[in-house]
Amino acid sequence: MTVFLYPNPMKDADLSVTRSAAALLRGYGAEVLMAQEFSAAMGQDAVCCPQAEGIAAADLVVTVGGDGTLLRAAAECLDAGKPVLGINLGRTGFLATCEVAQMPANFRRLVDGDYHLQKRALLRAESSGGWQAFALNDVVLYSRSRLHPMDYAVYCDGICVGKFRSDGVILATPTGSTAYSLSAGGPILDVTASVFVLTAICPHGGQAAPLVFSDKRRMTIVSSAANRDTVLASADSRISCTLAPGDSIEIFTAEQALSYVVFDEAEQFRAVETKLTRR
Repeated sequence: MTVFLYPNPMKDADLSVTRSAAALLRGYGAEVLMAQEFSAAMGQDAVCCPQAEGIAAADLVVTVGGDGTLLRAAAECLDAGKPVLGINLGRTGFLATCEVAQMPANFRRLVDGDYHLQKRALLRAESSGGWQAFALNDVVLYSRSRLHPMDYAVYCDGICVGKFRSDGVILATPTGSTAYSLSAGGPILDVTASVFVLTAICPHGGQAAPLVFSDKRRMTIVSSAANRDTVLASADSRISCTLAPGDSIEIFTAEQALSYVVFDEAEQFRAVETKLTRR
């Protein structure tokens, strides 16, 4: 097995966890690849090469950081068709579910092939201005200035679901349902469910219930022409575009899916129990 290690130097400043991961994997018989920029720091602990080449040559990618690190790696893993596993150095770790203490046991299972691959759905967003993006967690729209709420209409397959005023709106995948959407009052979705959820952020005029849609649906959100400010749309908090009053954005389930390494099929609910209900 060949593993590409994808560390976040902001989380693993001295690369000590990355070195431990590399040593464990090599000890179990795996070849370890890393990006060229880490060659001086890693020495003989890993074979360093251009990142795109390393990911293409690997059987899977292991990120070392937090959920944000896995989200950054996800786009490259998706393009290369490689599964991903996240080591958690962050605060919560709903995506990067493998804790540092679990690395010896989980890496042994990884090299032995004792793991499962879950297909994680992504959302695709396309604005009327030509912007396009994929999101593993969510697509979020909000007023650019944050000083005024945004007015918008939501359509499902061309049928108006309703007109809303709120500080923003989140469309989240099942994977992303435990992120921003949950903080805004959305439900926790089973990651294997073929759905996504729309959650309004601080809706005005009373509560707006989150809406769960089949992944076969195609959503359109239209920024009201009466909005005082432009609206920003972002995918996984990274890639963003500006919508002028009257512009629209379509959001639907992407054809591609990310392969995600799990050691138990219901691993998500262990994370919910240990990282939410026990807090």
